[in-house]
Amino acid sequence: MEGFQFIDIIILAMVAGFIVLRLRSVLGRRTGHEPGRDSRPEEGFAREAANSPDNVVPLPGAGKRRAREGALDIEPAYQGTPMEAGLVQIKMADPAFSVGRFLEGAAKAFEMIVAAYARNDTDTLKPLLSADVYARFASAIQEREERGETMETELVVLKPPKAEAIIVDETRASIDVRFQSEQVNVIKNRSGEVIDGDREHVDSVTDIWTFARDLASRDPNWVLVATRSVE
Repeated sequence: MEGFQFIDIIILAMVAGFIVLRLRSVLGRRTGHEPGRDSRPEEGFAREAANSPDNVVPLPGAGKRRAREGALDIEPAYQGTPMEAGLVQIKMADPAFSVGRFLEGAAKAFEMIVAAYARNDTDTLKPLLSADVYARFASAIQEREERGETMETELVVLKPPKAEAIIVDETRASIDVRFQSEQVNVIKNRSGEVIDGDREHVDSVTDIWTFARDLASRDPNWVLVATRSVE
């Protein structure tokens, strides 16, 4: 029995040695030039390779290119419309841009501008308007103050605004927005008498406002550059 146990030990040792030799031939040896565990691979290369199917290693920079292309996803409502080209140019300069979020901000700006104009608040108006539009608003406010008139405006209903046009001219982007609202507008004289409008009458008002920004500027804010009413 002891003889058989000795032979078994020899056989096991030979099998173990064979396995070690096979592993060394497949895995190779460390030469001292391999990157250590703390070495960081090139950005956008190693992480892409780890997630690639069939162990296909993409070329350096391919991940970044895909990221840029993915960032230009156009909202379905604007795909295939005349606004798509302008929207693509805006997203190339500002990948985080969203028409939906822009329209939410435009609605808030509309409410702020209408309310500030009614109460003669030029401090609120100035950062929201272009120089030309601000000059017209400020002039109208000054004339109203000189006549001793006051204006009261109540936004009863403001429907969700809609983008009408998206245009990019060199680095200047502009978006036309249609606002449909129900308003009560009243103007009083110095004595507090109503000289225009009716508190009991609600007007249906449709406006097209144009907002613009310089895509080459670090300032991401849009300002009102034009207004017109739709009869």
